[in-house]
Amino acid sequence: MNNLHQADTSSRSIAGGRLTVDLGALADNWRVLAQRAGGAETGAAVKGNAYGIGLEPAVVALAAAGCRTFFVALPAEGLRLRAALPEATIYVLNGLAEGSAHTLADKDLRPVLGSLAEIEEWAAYRAGGGRGLAALHVDTGMNRLGLTLDQAGALAQLPESARSLGLSLVMSHLACADTPDHPLNARQLGHFGAVAALFPDVPASLAHSAGIHLGSDYHFNLVRPGIALYGGAFMRDEAPLRTVITVETRIIQVRVVPEGETVGYGATQTTRRTSRIGILSTGYADGYLRAASSSDLRPGASVFVHGKSAPLFGRVSMDLMAIDLTDIPDAARGDFVELFGPNIAIDTVAASAGTIGYEFMTSLGDRYERHYVGGA
Repeated sequence: MNNLHQADTSSRSIAGGRLTVDLGALADNWRVLAQRAGGAETGAAVKGNAYGIGLEPAVVALAAAGCRTFFVALPAEGLRLRAALPEATIYVLNGLAEGSAHTLADKDLRPVLGSLAEIEEWAAYRAGGGRGLAALHVDTGMNRLGLTLDQAGALAQLPESARSLGLSLVMSHLACADTPDHPLNARQLGHFGAVAALFPDVPASLAHSAGIHLGSDYHFNLVRPGIALYGGAFMRDEAPLRTVITVETRIIQVRVVPEGETVGYGATQTTRRTSRIGILSTGYADGYLRAASSSDLRPGASVFVHGKSAPLFGRVSMDLMAIDLTDIPDAARGDFVELFGPNIAIDTVAASAGTIGYEFMTSLGDRYERHYVGGA
């Protein structure tokens, strides 16, 4: 595990940007959520390369904290996770790809069956001697994946349906849990309670990060937090947990731009005074979204340097972006600035781009020097 924590020092002096992942904070966040989940088991959603931080180091740290059940989106993610954690329970949220039953079962990956076609294929595999386990996804109001309530009811009426399918979990997904007073929450809870009662011998799971905070009625047997583990905002009026990701980039040039000049593609922002403009070695190829750009018509995101906030200036381009350093005279070439982390919250940056922290987190490119700290 120690190798996962060692930065590539040979590239440190030439890397344009660096990404620091605090695995200790990730583990602490899981422990906090496990405590809030009470008697329910606490799993972890690690899809999307563990929300951008790196699947293997994340799952090893979570397992060391006590996590035993993990959720990925794709079989390929499950295979990576299985190699890192041979004993883990792994569910594949995107279901059963056609013809993949033997492949998944061979690696003890449990597909989350969400349609009659998937159930029929899995049932045929099991009837032919297959021994794999699976989850059942029932739609309670998201209208995305999952059996309808009527379909789930009909399935439950079939003799020994849960055993014949090898069901180890029945689950649904909350659509509006980040808004606690949204009426859909209570409606989904009622629907799911009825579904869980149809499969009394199968563990049930409804709550993700925000759902955990709706109260114990939503916890059932297993909760499956995602964004909260990684320090992102997960619920209105609820502070994020510990910061896990800090992304920094290097100032590669500082230039003086006279009043009345424009900076960057499209000439979208004009200096209103003689300005010190810092050019940063990061752009949208690194996952820093172009929508966070600034212009004469609207402010964009900000960064943090030398203890102060500095606004973006002009458009974010593929490999570069500009910031206004006029009021930070000690900032200089070679300095690293925080794009998001403990001083600039990722969700604040995301809001400047009209999106959510998830998108920035899962868009992180592979050009950052990655450094893992705080793990076992």
